[in-house]
Amino acid sequence: MTSDTVLVRADFNPKIRIYLLVVIALIMAVTVVGLPVVIIWFMGLGQYFCRLYYENLVCTLTETTLEFKKGVLFKVEKTIPLENIQDLTFIENPILKLFDLRILKIETAGHSNAQGSDMKLIGIIEPREFRSMVLKQRERIKTKEVSAPASSTLQDEKFLNELAEIKSILKEIRDK
Repeated sequence: MTSDTVLVRADFNPKIRIYLLVVIALIMAVTVVGLPVVIIWFMGLGQYFCRLYYENLVCTLTETTLEFKKGVLFKVEKTIPLENIQDLTFIENPILKLFDLRILKIETAGHSNAQGSDMKLIGIIEPREFRSMVLKQRERIKTKEVSAPASSTLQDEKFLNELAEIKSILKEIRDK
């Protein structure tokens, strides 16, 4: 992760644990092979993995990036520069509504992922407020980028004026 100042750390709804437990069990139940494992999943293994997953969820908004960590066995750590974010979309479905959860899908320029999104954040508490904070910080960065060339142009002019002054002083010294 970057060394930028952390502006906001997103909190995740603890209902994610139950949501994951149910969704993974449904996926197992659909497959013939996974059906016997569903009982083991509900008896403790699934609760253990879902708790670990929830404890490992971290999402932070820094001055220049959006950083996300997740995973139990296979850990994923993503850092997305704010200036690359193209769209922030909310996703809802009946199962998510049942648990009062939302998915915040983050898409970046170039879509490095075949699914068309670079990050999906499930269960952020107050996702609309978090989304607006990300968009505001992205705009701050874009505004700084637009104003930066103007300030560097002023510095370039000042530098050129100082060089011209030095040149004229050197001419005076040479002429004496």
